[in-house]
Amino acid sequence: MKAVERWLEGILWGSRYIVLLPVIFSMLIALALFIMATIDTIILIGHLLQYPALEESARYTLQIDTISGVVGALDVYLIAALMLLVSLGLYELFVARIDQAENSIFAERLLLFKSFDDFKDRLASVVLIVLVVKFFQQALHLKYEAVTDLLMLAVGIALVGVALFLTKKQKGGDKGEAAKP
Repeated sequence: MKAVERWLEGILWGSRYIVLLPVIFSMLIALALFIMATIDTIILIGHLLQYPALEESARYTLQIDTISGVVGALDVYLIAALMLLVSLGLYELFVARIDQAENSIFAERLLLFKSFDDFKDRLASVVLIVLVVKFFQQALHLKYEAVTDLLMLAVGIALVGVALFLTKKQKGGDKGEAAKP
């Protein structure tokens, strides 16, 4: 019976290597998103070359479109970073520690997940930032036709501020005290 138990435990313990599939594909998605956002940024810079030749009304439209494009690229970069964190975090939690990361001062702030809760907290922080950026991007394209539209925007901004405040509070951050990693 001990031999069967050891064999079954060996299979169970080895099954954690299944996580290598999402690790690899998360890295590939991150790479694709980084490339996509970079191409979008290059195209955006190309559109800006037309700026001096445009009329006043067209300049304003290009300004709004540029700001929205920059925010959109930032959003894609943040999602790419999130996918990279997923890849690194899953690897560290299920497969092995990354030796190069353990010897790096920079990695201490980014990686070295101690627990699944630590991993979830870091992912949640990045998701919150992505949502804030997406809110800002959507707010740029809204048509403010009534006072209630501006009121709803103000409420949305206040709620974003409360969410950011509560996230910082939850991590133990205060004015002058950095949030604990």
